Amino acid sequence: MVADHTGRPLIAGVKASLHAHRQAKAGEVALRTEQDMPIPYVSLLVLLSAIPLYFIFLHALDGYPERYWIAAIMSGLMLVLGFIFASVAGYMAGLVGSSNNPISGVTIATVIVSALILLQLMGNEGIAGRLGPIAVMYLAGMICSAAAIAGDNMQDLKCGHILGATPWRQQVFQIIGVVAAAGAIPFVLSILDQGYGIGRVSPLNPEATPLSAPQASLMRDLSTGIFGAGIEWNYIFIGFVLAAVLILLDEIQKRRGALFRFPVLAVAVGVYLPLGLSIPIFLGGLLAHWQQKRRGTHEAEGKGLLLASGLITGEALMGVIVAILAVSAPGRVPYLGDFALATWLGLAGFALCFWYLARKS
Repeated sequence: MVADHTGRPLIAGVKASLHAHRQAKAGEVALRTEQDMPIPYVSLLVLLSAIPLYFIFLHALDGYPERYWIAAIMSGLMLVLGFIFASVAGYMAGLVGSSNNPISGVTIATVIVSALILLQLMGNEGIAGRLGPIAVMYLAGMICSAAAIAGDNMQDLKCGHILGATPWRQQVFQIIGVVAAAGAIPFVLSILDQGYGIGRVSPLNPEATPLSAPQASLMRDLSTGIFGAGIEWNYIFIGFVLAAVLILLDEIQKRRGALFRFPVLAVAVGVYLPLGLSIPIFLGGLLAHWQQKRRGTHEAEGKGLLLASGLITGEALMGVIVAILAVSAPGRVPYLGDFALATWLGLAGFALCFWYLARKS
């Protein structure tokens, strides 16, 4: 269903780009608000991007005898899957919002498809069994980034369309923004990994609580499992059946016009997220439901979304600042290692948010 809804506007968009290119060659000038980046420039940038992709996969497969043609296949696979999954993610985010961007889903699909393909090409004996999952994780990381960027850019373009911006100017600066982010994000992640540890204990700050990475751990287990480390397929089949049942129940509730639904994405997120993250999400959902029932309008929902966005951004910025302090001044900044009041202050902060929303809405 999603593929059908996504495929039509995707094909229409490609046709519109080709039509605009033919119009430009014929000397016809399109409206300013319909002037996209010319399709030949886009195609050239895609082809140029394949060059660093090839060398990245070549580096990931270092030591494998047939790495040159495997790297070429992985680069082609990246372009094909990246185009498809970025289109799906961009369409969903543009239609509903960035919160509905199916990044985890498309990334897990990438892991399974690419791992099965590489397993047939490389096998899982010797060095292939060790390098295959690494190459898969490289590809999954790139697809994940492409899907995230697609959703973000789609929101930017939608806002620009509403305000009457010139599309090609937006697209040029979106490319600049992606390049700038590509230089800044690895630096931030490196600081967080050194200060806290991402999915593992930081060697520089072993007393800090590591940042959990449930999605990354799941993708690692999938890739290594397909390559022979062992994978519990029964759990995956149970997930398939559970998803099908939930979708069926949700459609039934939708046709009945019922308020209580069975969103499969919410259930899936609740399954793989740690309990420490699921509980605040659940409490926030209860708070949002109480506010909507109390007011009966979407005004409270809008204020809640703004407040939640501020909390997420503030937490992320403070996390980076604390990580920088933990790396640059380990042992010299108080409360970074063990802060016994953190839990109680978190509960107090949640209560304060609850009071603020109840008072302002």
